[in-house]
Amino acid sequence: MPHYALIGATGLIGSHVLQELLNQPDSTITVLVRKSIQWQNPRIKEILIDFSDEQSLTNALAGCETVFVAIGTTQKKVKGDMVAYRKVDHDIPIAVAKACVANSIPRILIVSSVGANSRSKNFYLRIKGEVEDTIAAMPIPYISFFQPSLLLGDRQEFRLGEKISQIIYPKIDFLLPARYRSISAAIVAKAMIRASAEPEKGLHRYMYSSMMERN
Repeated sequence: MPHYALIGATGLIGSHVLQELLNQPDSTITVLVRKSIQWQNPRIKEILIDFSDEQSLTNALAGCETVFVAIGTTQKKVKGDMVAYRKVDHDIPIAVAKACVANSIPRILIVSSVGANSRSKNFYLRIKGEVEDTIAAMPIPYISFFQPSLLLGDRQEFRLGEKISQIIYPKIDFLLPARYRSISAAIVAKAMIRASAEPEKGLHRYMYSSMMERN
């Protein structure tokens, strides 16, 4: 029976990943959360976790075969605290990857961003690039980063700027290079699920075109 772990299950992409995993029969899904969620499905095993506790995180992922990381925050949520922002978008994915190494978990799939670059002057893109560089160097047999641009879909929280962009971008997508085109969070999730079942090993990066090909 496949055993998956998901970090970021309540987010825009993570919620779709969770639904895709639930659509697969005979699988166990461990969801790591910082606050308890009242899941209405017996196949979901919730573990409350302090992601800064290395041993607890390692224990929580024991027995998993594939780990999905779709966690992220916003400046609004952390009230402009860039240290707090970094702890979520940078420290948590790297801590999860280290726990994968400790447990010899062979597959990790991570939501990153188009333009991720550890040398970028943009704070967000620099963090995503640092995460990619650090995890890419870890001895995990299969690592994949998914690099969407603007995400389409309904979030639990309201983001005015994103809502406006979701209206405008689909109308001008054809003018943009493929990698910068808007993409549905559901499509990203499906691409992650399909990529997780592929037999090859190594480091992979999925952008707009390659994610669309897997739907």
